[in-house]
Amino acid sequence: MRVLTAALLMALVFPVGAQQGTETVEALTVTVGANHAPPYRIIQGGERTGLYVDIFEEIAERLGWNVHYREAPFRRVLRMVQQGEVDVMLGPLETEERAELMEFVAPAFPPERRLFFYLNKEHRIERYADLYGRAIGVLEGATYFSRFDDDEKLLKEPAPRYENLMLMMQKGRVDVVIAPELVGLYTIEKLGLDVEVSPFFVPGERSYIAVAKNSPVLQYADDIRAALKLIEMEGIHEDLVLKYLDRVAE
Repeated sequence: MRVLTAALLMALVFPVGAQQGTETVEALTVTVGANHAPPYRIIQGGERTGLYVDIFEEIAERLGWNVHYREAPFRRVLRMVQQGEVDVMLGPLETEERAELMEFVAPAFPPERRLFFYLNKEHRIERYADLYGRAIGVLEGATYFSRFDDDEKLLKEPAPRYENLMLMMQKGRVDVVIAPELVGLYTIEKLGLDVEVSPFFVPGERSYIAVAKNSPVLQYADDIRAALKLIEMEGIHEDLVLKYLDRVAE
């Protein structure tokens, strides 16, 4: 039985304990495919947290869903979506190719700048043209911005995790690493690297809760959107975003 969007929104006027009728009658088990990418997705050693995970857990709680996580590198998660092994991805950017596999249900996560990190001053990126001739570390399967993604003249060196990319830069295997702002700053802090941020950056786009088109969860797309609206109106969404921003700033 589907969750009614109206029922979720009506829950705003009732205490939490009185929010009966806002959950699915039979709890769904939803499988989320996620790469370990702190502070967005922290899927390691039994830990299941991070900004994107916490937001989705709030949504799932209101829908009465059981959530199971499968951790894999980003590119592998995309294959798992195609093969029907996972229902949901948290945080992918929308592209034409991915839209063939997934429905981009809700832009649940804030946009983030794409930054270029470097160690040696000669690898500082002042403008786009400075990227030519540099070995650029990129996450396998990730997209950043159209000009960069489609530019075959750039030398891009992939790795499955941003930690790998930063360590490759430390060892001189790449000159520059491109990464979303929060994950890049979090990673260099965790690794204790004296990394600089180039003045050239690219504004970010909102990323999505995406549901596989071959998944039965897709029929609950309206309910996901309604539950997201609910936690936004309650201020929970903003609180979670600020919590993780504060962590990175510390």
